[in-house]
Amino acid sequence: MRLPRSAAGWTIAVFGVLALVMGAVGLVWPEALLRLLGFEVPATRAVGDHTGTFLTASSMASFNMGVYYLLATATEWRPFFRFTVVFRLVTFTVFSIAVLADIAPGRFFGVALWEGLGAVATAAGLWWDDRRAGPAAAGGGGVSAAGAVPAADAVH
Repeated sequence: MRLPRSAAGWTIAVFGVLALVMGAVGLVWPEALLRLLGFEVPATRAVGDHTGTFLTASSMASFNMGVYYLLATATEWRPFFRFTVVFRLVTFTVFSIAVLADIAPGRFFGVALWEGLGAVATAAGLWWDDRRAGPAAAGGGGVSAAGAVPAADAVH
């Protein structure tokens, strides 16, 4: 896999790697992931407790999302980068509300904060890349290997 070619691409790559790794941890060692997020890990689970099932599904989704983010980085798919800014801010909001409503433990706010800061970092990276490209790149394209941002921002 090639390295990211833009500031925004780096933010997407970092998130992608972490999503992939955390998804893998959740699949291989779910108790560690639960503890990391601040959830209790009882010695036994009650009948009807589907925490393991939900954690497997969430971990697989995280793993897949990591792959999607890394693919977007490799192809410098800037519309995807912009899309993630909006939805990571939505995720920040939903996760913050879950903590404030006592649906999730306080440590879970770290996940919300990670989403919010990631959205802001990607937005800043997009802004920086567009600024660095100058007025010729008003359409907001991806960064080439030489470091310049081309004007084309086509979706294939």
